[in-house]
Amino acid sequence: MSAELTIGFLPLVDACLPILAREHGFAEEEGLSLRLVKDMSWATVLDRLLYGHSDAAHMVAPLAIATTLGRGRPAQPLSVPFVLGLNGNAITMTPDLAAKVHAKGHLGDPTEVGAALRTVAAERREAGRPLRFGVVHRYSSHNYMLRYWLAACGVRPDSDVEITTVAPPFCADALEAGEVDAICVGEPWNSVAVERGVGEIVLVTAQIWRRGVEKVLALRESVLEDRRGHVESLVRALRKAGQHFVDPEHWDANAAILARPEYLDGNADLIKHAISDRLLLTRGGELVHYPDFMFQYREAANFPWVSQAEWLYTQMVRWDGMAFDPLAAAKAALTFRPDVYRSALKGTGEPLPGANSKVEGSVSGPLAVGTQQGNMTLTSDGFFDGGRFDPDDLAGYLAKRP
Repeated sequence: MSAELTIGFLPLVDACLPILAREHGFAEEEGLSLRLVKDMSWATVLDRLLYGHSDAAHMVAPLAIATTLGRGRPAQPLSVPFVLGLNGNAITMTPDLAAKVHAKGHLGDPTEVGAALRTVAAERREAGRPLRFGVVHRYSSHNYMLRYWLAACGVRPDSDVEITTVAPPFCADALEAGEVDAICVGEPWNSVAVERGVGEIVLVTAQIWRRGVEKVLALRESVLEDRRGHVESLVRALRKAGQHFVDPEHWDANAAILARPEYLDGNADLIKHAISDRLLLTRGGELVHYPDFMFQYREAANFPWVSQAEWLYTQMVRWDGMAFDPLAAAKAALTFRPDVYRSALKGTGEPLPGANSKVEGSVSGPLAVGTQQGNMTLTSDGFFDGGRFDPDDLAGYLAKRP
């Protein structure tokens, strides 16, 4: 008899791995029965997880850390044994704003777009109508990647521009209603805005941090420990789903599955665009190919690097006005569980990194790295401004970024 796991998710393309693990029988092969529950906001996904209505969740990575640290609610330790994907988000602006900061028909350069945006932001602020960006949650990689980019370009978040929260399924609506001037959200909601003619995709977050951590599988720490064997089975099923997802032979079928009403309830063509790293930037334009827009399988994409958790903690400190706390930093680091990932995949032939942390942003080209098993080559993981994050010096990193 299969063991049942209930997993909460939002209707986003990067909810693909648990959905496909269920639909293609990868979970069943591992002795699991997955029950998937769709929500409309990250707040409800989190509530369902914390109150025991789900066993695991598709979740924005920083929210798992914030919950563990008690940011915004009583602390409850969460664990992340698997990363569901890297990047996959875009910055979409109203057509009027987009025309002021970049040329139509191609993705902008982050530095050039940022410089142009700085001028527009100053004008709008002086006019008493500051630019407003929508992000999907206060504790989301969308929020932190957007802030990182703005600040590096001389645009002060919360001062020169406003940043507000909009649940992913309503981001295109917020643009259309004029409630925000731009959104940073995952697919298919950027493409929905483009299809309606209310937005134009200007940048993708992979241009800001080439290998930025995005969604994760999160569980309450107690559930992971009580059901460790089932969680390791789930890790194996999700890894198989990732390998299936990135194979071009399966793009059409997987897009059709994700488009179903019980999942994304969306347009299969738009979903396939994201799966194949091809985006329609403006209505009526041509598809633009941006390799690794979504990153679901290669190069340890699913490995919960502790250094990525620590980078997210530094952004929390930076933008929440918190003091750096070594104990809190240690708790944040322990949220990511490479030990569970390693245990689940040991002996399977899947490549396993030889370390749990790395200097983020330090790889500029193909680099063979040491492994516990298998062979692994990492490619570029840079930040757009050339920055590097050394997990051995969190305080020093923060000191350079007021």
